[in-house]
Amino acid sequence: MTIAGHPSYEDAYRRFDLHEAFSILSGGMDGPFNAAVECCDRHCGSGRPALIWQNADGRRGKLSFEELRGQSSRFANLLATEGLRPGDRVAGLLPRTPELLITLIGTWRAGAVYQPLFTAFGPKAIEHRLGVSGAKLVITDGANRAKLDSIDMAARIVTVGSPAAGDLVFTAELGRQSAEFPSVPLGADYPFLIMFTSGTTGPSKALLVPLKALVPFALYVRDAVGVRPEDRFWNMADPGWAYGLYYAVAGPLALGQTVHFHDGLFTVDSTVRFIRDHGITNLAGAPTAYRLMIGAGPEAVGAIRGRLRAVSSAGEPLNPEVIRWFAEHLGAPIHDHYGQTEIGMVVCNHHALEHPVHIGAAGVPVPGHRVVVLGEDDSELPPGEPGILAVDRSRSPLFWFAGYEGGSSPVPGERYYRSGDTVEWNADGTISFVGRSDDVITSAGYRIGPFEVESALIEHPAVLEAAVIGNPDPQRTEIVKAFVVLRPGHEAAAALARELQQHVRQRLSAHAYPREIAFVEALPKTPSGKIQRFVLRNQERLEAKD
Repeated sequence: MTIAGHPSYEDAYRRFDLHEAFSILSGGMDGPFNAAVECCDRHCGSGRPALIWQNADGRRGKLSFEELRGQSSRFANLLATEGLRPGDRVAGLLPRTPELLITLIGTWRAGAVYQPLFTAFGPKAIEHRLGVSGAKLVITDGANRAKLDSIDMAARIVTVGSPAAGDLVFTAELGRQSAEFPSVPLGADYPFLIMFTSGTTGPSKALLVPLKALVPFALYVRDAVGVRPEDRFWNMADPGWAYGLYYAVAGPLALGQTVHFHDGLFTVDSTVRFIRDHGITNLAGAPTAYRLMIGAGPEAVGAIRGRLRAVSSAGEPLNPEVIRWFAEHLGAPIHDHYGQTEIGMVVCNHHALEHPVHIGAAGVPVPGHRVVVLGEDDSELPPGEPGILAVDRSRSPLFWFAGYEGGSSPVPGERYYRSGDTVEWNADGTISFVGRSDDVITSAGYRIGPFEVESALIEHPAVLEAAVIGNPDPQRTEIVKAFVVLRPGHEAAAALARELQQHVRQRLSAHAYPREIAFVEALPKTPSGKIQRFVLRNQERLEAKD
């Protein structure tokens, strides 16, 4: 299978030129840069909305680029009034509403660094991330405000809707500010986002995303997702996570493309209605959403058959049956893409470039990146031999990850960035995902670090120790399973298991709680006392075969 009628992938890869790539931004290679200028100001006068939004109750509206420029300037002035300066961190604990986009663009306009906080996070997850980032201002809404009550932090709180005592009120404060603010000019390596990625042996790690990453973000949306100027594009991913923030907001806006927000819980019915009502022609999201559409049956999606020109999938491997079902029942090509928070998307089946598409493979290396498969001795492996997917930093001009906050990965001067994921080359030049090589759990498109779930469980007075793994699941790829050692005086019971599940939901997040809990006498450990999660995973696989 090949993608015909498009520019050649081979030509795009072989002739990749960094200066030409940077021409996608107004500052070119030399800058200066400001993400608010790239994602808002230069698109004023285009006649298209910056945002089309709809909430769970069906209320909808639009925000023009001109309105976004004015409102984000007011927000930037609010930051200055509160004493924030370029480089300071601003956290957003907001649903997909116009206020979220205003906060984002206003933060960037002021030269500050935006930190996303997923609205399903509980106080523990929020506290860790705010503590690491040192955010000086947190923007939230009435539905999420109570999560901040138990957190010890110095950040000032701005609330959309019902405030608590001492909060600044979003609408009132913006109304006091000027709609003019000179965007702060910055260098290409200056950060504009601080992101958190799942950890395996410790808490989630922070990393800074530089302004130059806007170039690969925009190129991914243009070439891999294949968004055309006439498309109506909707990335269903939440901007509280990397795929949503990089490619549902920053990348599309850098191209002057309208962003679509749907603020509500995912259901097949609401998704179909949104696609139909807003004329969506280009869709992106996680395989879990697509599998749920399949589970609902062809009749449930009949209203959008033939409407989607291109569909993209990321977050976990795309099952071949999903590809076949979308072709048969929706008349839509759906392509798999691979990336990480640290590096963005680096292996894709491109909608806008002609190349072989190997069903079940993640795709081919994105132009501007040299992707290799490494063996145990760091040798570059040929097709058919599984190894670690890595990016050759020395020959990847679009590679931007400089390391974790307070850490040293990647090591300066080291040639390869190792993803930690096991893959292999196919004979046709595509790359197939083989499996995870660490303990991170991929569930419904979310990457979940076991350490955070274990930490939340251990906070419960009945729990002495806990270990968390991912168990295979046909709809979610994996579900979280916890092995729990109880303290003396507590007995294993179904009621206690439900109590622990609810405890993790409230303390950590709604997507990371253990859907299965096993009470055990002891956990497998190394001589030095480290929990051996792989022993538990192997045990589960053996039991599943019996």
